[in-house]
Amino acid sequence: MDDDGLLYRVYERRLTRELEAFSLPQHLGVIVDGNRRWAKEAGETTEHGHRAGAAKIVEFLSWCEDLKIPLVTVWMLSTDNFSRPPEELVALYEIIASTVGQIAEAGYCVRLTGTTDALPESVREDIARIKEQAAPESELTVNVAIGYGGREEIVDAVQELVRDLGSQGRTPEEIADAISIDSIAEHLYTRGQPDPDLIIRTSGEQRLSGFLLWQSVHSEYWFCETFWPGFRRIDLLRALREFCRRERRYGA
Repeated sequence: MDDDGLLYRVYERRLTRELEAFSLPQHLGVIVDGNRRWAKEAGETTEHGHRAGAAKIVEFLSWCEDLKIPLVTVWMLSTDNFSRPPEELVALYEIIASTVGQIAEAGYCVRLTGTTDALPESVREDIARIKEQAAPESELTVNVAIGYGGREEIVDAVQELVRDLGSQGRTPEEIADAISIDSIAEHLYTRGQPDPDLIIRTSGEQRLSGFLLWQSVHSEYWFCETFWPGFRRIDLLRALREFCRRERRYGA
């Protein structure tokens, strides 16, 4: 091991020890951004960048498992991404299905956050089959956000809530009175789960782009310049250290 590698390991161990005194996030969200720019800088194809990013997701989840973080939401495909060139999407769909399979094979509980309606039928069938075969319970649950948009999620939740209330024979006035923060939350994709404590975004972009729009109202954010395929365990540890140092006031 060279001197740089040794220093990295020493720093990594030091950060890990620092975190032992703190409570880590119970729900961690991650916006995996920068695959294409990473590939461009490396002189590689866009597909190569997406494959490198997919491999990093599986590695990242192993770090979360080691740190005993019980819930991670990974944004793999947004509704805005459907406007990308068809040739890029064809490769991306295959990569996403393969990655979901690897997540399930690792023994994690897989939960879909988003909608697969716009995906090709073969990809939808692959993801449905993988979900059925995935572990029903695990120390780590992974929300795979596919075809996800924050505004779309809220619309879907309200529509589902209104349909449920309407099926009970309620009047328009009664339906309106029954719509609340709690009743909408019960119809979100993440129903039954805690809101994210920390959201990480890579690639230098400092915006959420609608990621967990409803759930992130009290989340802490951590942005880094590193493109997603280059994200390291030490970057995760630094994000967690920063999170642990913050005082969460929840508006008080």
